[in-house]
Amino acid sequence: MGRVRQALGRPVVAGVVVLAVVAAGVGLYWFQPWKLWQDETVQEALPVAADTAAPPTASAPPGDASPVPSPSAPSAPSAPSAPRGPRTLAGGDLISHEHTTSGSVRLLRLADGSHVLRLEGLDTSNGPDLYVWLTDAPVKEGRAGWSVFDDGKYVSLGRLKGNRGDQNYPLPDDVDPAGFTSVSIWCDRFDVSFGAAELTRA
Repeated sequence: MGRVRQALGRPVVAGVVVLAVVAAGVGLYWFQPWKLWQDETVQEALPVAADTAAPPTASAPPGDASPVPSPSAPSAPSAPSAPRGPRTLAGGDLISHEHTTSGSVRLLRLADGSHVLRLEGLDTSNGPDLYVWLTDAPVKEGRAGWSVFDDGKYVSLGRLKGNRGDQNYPLPDDVDPAGFTSVSIWCDRFDVSFGAAELTRA
């Protein structure tokens, strides 16, 4: 009887070991805890609009002399050139939610009319499925603010490029930035905010 029990016990133990290994693998894939010790720094320059090429000037046919302006004719005043740098529409400081987070955000309008969300001095934890969200949710301190950002209107600007540094996230052309009031570093896997900032209009 002792040998029979021992023989029956071996498959049970082997099954438990296999289940434990599978569970550990799934847990590692799902939580990816090693990312908490892996920093990814991304440093991007302040965005600028692409310059529009000036239309070519018509050249005089060969042999034709260029007209000489009359010395008495006043020259037309040149129009002031539009500033090429980005204009800040709104901004705010990041607060910590599920993970300690600091830095600031700026909503920029470029000279060509496009919009970019810029993270500056970002410092947060790394993690799985982190995205930058533009939302209309209020920014709340503490646990009450961890999970509010998918309750209303939001748009994902893409995966977080790095958990540290200065980064630019262009807004899609069909997104009106006036309809959004906050930014969240959002963990899509666990539906939780790592950190967020309220956008205060400039």
